[in-house]
Amino acid sequence: MPSIFISGAATGIGRAVAERFLAEGWTVGAYDIAPVTWSSQVVSGHLDVTNADSWAAALADFSEHTGGSIDVVDNNAGVIAAGRLAQQTPTELQNIIEVNCLGVTLGAHAAHQYLCGGGQLVNMASASAIYGQPEIAAYSASKFYVAGLTEALDLEWRGDGIRVVDIWPLWAKTSLAEVEAGSVRKLGVKITPEQVADVVWMAVHPRGRWARGKLHYGVSKLDKALYFGRSISPDRVSRLLTRVLTG
Repeated sequence: MPSIFISGAATGIGRAVAERFLAEGWTVGAYDIAPVTWSSQVVSGHLDVTNADSWAAALADFSEHTGGSIDVVDNNAGVIAAGRLAQQTPTELQNIIEVNCLGVTLGAHAAHQYLCGGGQLVNMASASAIYGQPEIAAYSASKFYVAGLTEALDLEWRGDGIRVVDIWPLWAKTSLAEVEAGSVRKLGVKITPEQVADVVWMAVHPRGRWARGKLHYGVSKLDKALYFGRSISPDRVSRLLTRVLTG
């Protein structure tokens, strides 16, 4: 039976991913810093993604249920705090960087030994990594970091037989979207956690050589269009578009 380990699985997208894979018959590890209480069918436990020992313990615990290896690790946990950078507290900024950057990196580091020889790492990025977003500057920058880490590990881990991808949704209907940011006001919150979970499912089941080479996965038509526009337009065009969508 295939297996997936998910960080930040108590609520939101992490829970939706867990439920999607559970419905498909996978062995699911749902770990979080908060208790996972929504199902007795998953393997659950405590995970502080900013702590390397916590990662090691959580993955070792789950691997006892999977025969020692893990097919997919979903680096999902993330946090946000909105507001102009100069008005945010150092504690808020540090928390964003520690969870979204350090946490994802420690997760990848700890997962490597379980994924060697055919496993997949899925990192949760964001459409805010297409162009830097005002009012969520630190969060947006942290997702640029996730994208860069994904690209680097895609190359670095090929020889180990590990596929690395990331997911780039716009605002989804989770607690992370309950912030006062220009892009929330202009674009609204239209993506569901279940839609993101469907893309995670698709990402780990690529069909054909082209699909296996795909690295960044959008979720909605809009975030896919924004990503395409960023790839073909100069910075000044992307900056203007971002100002329109977030102002």
